Amino acid sequence: MAPNNKASFDITWLSLREPVDHRSRAETLLPHLEAASNAHRWSRVLDLGSGTGSNLRYLAPRLPRSHDWTLVDYDSALLNHPVHVNLRAQVRSVRRVHRDLTAHDLPEVGQANLVTGSALLDLVSHDWLKRLVQACQKTGCDAYFALNYDGDIRWFSGGLHSDDLRPDNVPDDELIRAAVNAHQRGDKGFGPALGPTAGIIADRLFKAAGYRTWLSPSPWWLGPQDHQLVDRLINGWKEASLEVDYDPVHADRIKAWVEHRRQTVNNGSFTLRVGHQDLVAVLPSPNPASPKPRDEE
Repeated sequence: MAPNNKASFDITWLSLREPVDHRSRAETLLPHLEAASNAHRWSRVLDLGSGTGSNLRYLAPRLPRSHDWTLVDYDSALLNHPVHVNLRAQVRSVRRVHRDLTAHDLPEVGQANLVTGSALLDLVSHDWLKRLVQACQKTGCDAYFALNYDGDIRWFSGGLHSDDLRPDNVPDDELIRAAVNAHQRGDKGFGPALGPTAGIIADRLFKAAGYRTWLSPSPWWLGPQDHQLVDRLINGWKEASLEVDYDPVHADRIKAWVEHRRQTVNNGSFTLRVGHQDLVAVLPSPNPASPKPRDEE
């Protein structure tokens, strides 16, 4: 989930969220990825909106065999950031493509066995996603999209693993959540964004295209150790809420909420849940009599 309305991200934000993203992914989906990789003999992975390479760093060591990776992003500074990964056994090659993802065609899909992305689908439009699903179906590739924001924001008092974890609601939590979710549906460059409905709609579109799908929760559970990330979220939610609703009365309430939640963080005993969903979509295995593996040209 982006901290504001722009579908572009600074390296500090991406660095803060990477360890949280990695620990939050739905690991129950990994066996489905491994099975699909073996059945369909993946050799080429396409990572859309790759940023600095976080998705590669998470996924490459969890896939069987080594793969050729293509990283696609429109932000050349992020794209050219060193991947900093020692995965020679899992990564055969890394190719970087500087491309505007809002373009009608993504020709790299036609060369992929797996198309993947992290924190991407909630930014895109229904039409864009439908075209991507159609391109995947035409190519015969599988898909894995992680950490799609689902609209859930909840605060708790106490630590995540404590015995006294309980809801910590204040009156304007719902005002902020509704404003943030409305903002998430705004145009991020792809047309009206799917926002909190991204996971469900992607699941539906892939199923309609003949895929078998698995959709699993992958929420962020944030605590005092993540205070820098939480501070960024609070500031981003404030900006998004004010942009959506600048009624002077609501503006005062939003600013008061920000001060309250900053105090929550400063007090040091809190848990914040931000909902996400991970999706795996796999085409049925080809007929065993078929002589041509999918990783051949």
